[in-house]
Amino acid sequence: MTRNILSDDLADSIVTTARTATGDSLRSVTYFTRANFEQLYLREDLEQDADLNDFVGHEWQGYKQTKNAYQDSELGEYRFTVRAFENGYLLRATTERQGVLITTDGLSMSSYEEIAEAIERLLREESGKE
Repeated sequence: MTRNILSDDLADSIVTTARTATGDSLRSVTYFTRANFEQLYLREDLEQDADLNDFVGHEWQGYKQTKNAYQDSELGEYRFTVRAFENGYLLRATTERQGVLITTDGLSMSSYEEIAEAIERLLREESGKE
């Protein structure tokens, strides 16, 4: 894993957005691309030695597969993913080239939607697609 694969300003904006929206429920924030990732935030009460390599790879593939599988669905365009686990929740917000994984304690679905929209907007602005 290479460090500093994104600008400090974008990293700070992503963490600030996630932290503001989730408060003390925020567990972790990880930025990723197809080739690399960087953990931007990890709450201090969580294990510091998690191996994120396979986890991030699975989420990147999952994004591509989900987007392709549902592209002609009557549900509309794919927007984001929320996964529920025994000890928390994962939000995956992505664009074509980059994404962010945010883990939290429980939040409302509307909170996840707001966070996803804000993160996607930051990513689009950074890549010049807005």
